[in-house]
Amino acid sequence: MARRAAALSEIEALPEIDRLEGFPHPRDTAALFGHGAAEQEFAAAFTGGRVHHAWMLSGPAGIGKATLAYRVARFALATPQERNPANGLAIPEKSIATAQVRALSHPGLAVVRRAYDTKTKRFPATIPVDSVRELKTFLGRTADEGTWRIVIVDSADELNLNAANALLKALEEPPRRTIFLLVVAQPQRLLRTIRSRCRTLEMVPLGASDLRRAATGALTAAETAPPAETDWRALEALAGGSVRRLLELSATDGLSLYRRIEALFQALPRIDWQTAHTLGEELGSTAADARFTLFFDLLLGLIARLVRAAASGEGSADDMAMARKLIPAGRLASWAELWETIVRDKAETLALNLDRRMLILDTLARVERTAEAA
Repeated sequence: MARRAAALSEIEALPEIDRLEGFPHPRDTAALFGHGAAEQEFAAAFTGGRVHHAWMLSGPAGIGKATLAYRVARFALATPQERNPANGLAIPEKSIATAQVRALSHPGLAVVRRAYDTKTKRFPATIPVDSVRELKTFLGRTADEGTWRIVIVDSADELNLNAANALLKALEEPPRRTIFLLVVAQPQRLLRTIRSRCRTLEMVPLGASDLRRAATGALTAAETAPPAETDWRALEALAGGSVRRLLELSATDGLSLYRRIEALFQALPRIDWQTAHTLGEELGSTAADARFTLFFDLLLGLIARLVRAAASGEGSADDMAMARKLIPAGRLASWAELWETIVRDKAETLALNLDRRMLILDTLARVERTAEAA
């Protein structure tokens, strides 16, 4: 038993691709905000005896899809006495199923995701086929009468082709009393044949009230002070309805980084090269990996919002004003092409381990040239 406890402790200590460092994992999150309709749809199907064997939980990253998946798992793996349709998918916090799902120790639960490689000290780029093939033993067991098995794939759009085909085979021949929950941010990346075998729960970005409640709950659980009231509105706008994004921005002082990017754009058509070089020095080392990634997420997000504002005439007052200044009639395609070029250059830099500082400077030079051409 001591050896087993030590092994479990080592597993739990490993990084998890689906955990935001410093905050509770979705399986530890009891409350779900903003997705009552999706929750009720599954609960009605389950309690009515019409539960489909495969569900695709689809929507943007960080809005609560994994939280719903683990909420479904706890509900399905609980005893019948612990389920109360009036409470949706909620079950008692002291339920054995709750504790076992939280510890990933329930014999009826399997989770497929990108696992941390202790040799390379990193996560693989995709979910490999072996991770799906390991389900064969799990699915081959005979389920006890009245019990369920739950398979969570998070995220299913990260399956490589062989892994996707292996999952498809399992979906084509589903064992009795087994439910597959596919967490998906980009459903178009899934095989059409997989999508066709799933019932879809469409989940939308959180509204401002639900976003704040979810973020406040996570910050409280992490014993982290909430943002200043004056920062909430800006964080909510940048988060786009994603609680994960809001927490990332709050924990990494992402709001100040965004304001520096915004200031560079407000000064266009000329880049403030002193600020640009400072950013390159700060974010160009591998030690600043998280901030480097956040810089490009925020930069690309700003360009995307400006393009959308110029194309549709919709957006915040600040975005609309900046779009009118930077994207005159006839220049929309150039800014859309800029976004695509930055995405491609960043991917190439990471794949070939090129100079990150130079990527930042080259990117801002492209932004300047695009603005000058207006």
